[in-house]
Amino acid sequence: MTEHSRLSSPEDVAAVNALRSSVMRLSRRIRHHGMSAARKKWDGEESLSPTEMSVLGTLFRCGPCTPSELARKEHVQPPSMTRIIAMLEAKGLVRLEGHPEDRRQKVVSQTEQAQGLLEEARRQRNAFLAELAEGLDPQEWEALRAAAPVLEKLAHL
Repeated sequence: MTEHSRLSSPEDVAAVNALRSSVMRLSRRIRHHGMSAARKKWDGEESLSPTEMSVLGTLFRCGPCTPSELARKEHVQPPSMTRIIAMLEAKGLVRLEGHPEDRRQKVVSQTEQAQGLLEEARRQRNAFLAELAEGLDPQEWEALRAAAPVLEKLAHL
């Protein structure tokens, strides 16, 4: 498949543009609700950046990782990830432990406090999205339910 094979007609161009725009806008709105919930739940004095929340989410999904694995998964340079990990560790949200097979490496894992923060943020985001979905008619809701696996696939390609 070529780079622009899905953009062969004006309708395809319009569809891709609408999908990109709406997914980005919806993502920002959902992220904002999750971030505000996380900030309320977390007892720390400093707020968490979107990058810090993303790293915590990656640890939740993938489990403990080395800093270099986290940097790859988050698409940041290793020195940047080292700083992010240090900030999260100072906030009590991650811990560093020795690697079980390589004594030169460390493994980063999230703390129970981070798990609670992520669960609350996820609950708030899901509630917000469910509230938005209340405005859909039954046919729109069915179309959204059918599109969910396709959007999931796109997110992980």
